[in-house]
Amino acid sequence: MTFAATILTLYPEMFPGPLGVSLAGRAMAEGKWACETVQIRDFATDKHRTVDDTPAGGGAGMVLKCDVLARALDSAPAAGRPILAMTPRGRPITQQRIRELASGPGAVIVCGRFEGFDERLFEARPEIEQVCLADIVLSGGEMAALTILDACIRLLPGVMGATSSGEEESYENGLLEYPHYTRPQEWEGRTIPEVLRSGDHAKIAAWRKLQSENDTRSRRPDLWERHEGARVQPASGARRKIKEPDQ
Repeated sequence: MTFAATILTLYPEMFPGPLGVSLAGRAMAEGKWACETVQIRDFATDKHRTVDDTPAGGGAGMVLKCDVLARALDSAPAAGRPILAMTPRGRPITQQRIRELASGPGAVIVCGRFEGFDERLFEARPEIEQVCLADIVLSGGEMAALTILDACIRLLPGVMGATSSGEEESYENGLLEYPHYTRPQEWEGRTIPEVLRSGDHAKIAAWRKLQSENDTRSRRPDLWERHEGARVQPASGARRKIKEPDQ
């Protein structure tokens, strides 16, 4: 099954962009995923091809028109694919949602611009899922769409060289990934941790697990709290103490 992405945008020339090279580009050439764009401006009805207008109630900027967007959406049938609208008002996307998207037939992605969308679009099309990358504001939804597609494409069967290479990465198990090292063994007075040079796979696995937990707890307490809440707590209610790993 080919993962099919349809992008509604004012800048179709931005696609596939960086997704046309490296692993994603090779996967596209091999037919593992496909990308088509829809120029939103083509669905304007006036001679100026107007896609935006001033905000009702006043204020700065311009707002994408719901009637133009709806016509553009209706021209690209979802065919069982989820419809995502890239907007800072949306819910931050998660790795779990990325895995769900990657396991399906693809996605239709609407890229916002200016001050955003006329809210009536979402009232009339409740199937649209409003998402964002993080608590940041971009110039438009295109870069966010490219990022989401990249996250999906790398999970498609046969895209990554080894399936196991993605199993322990950050967010896959609710934690940040453990730190990595490679040659030279010593650099600027800093050496690779001894446990990683021991050849003892059990000790290495334990060290990596502890590093992952400790780094998540210190760097991303929000992730750690969710991780702790998802685990089955001991009957006594006591928290498991994480000891410092051997160096």
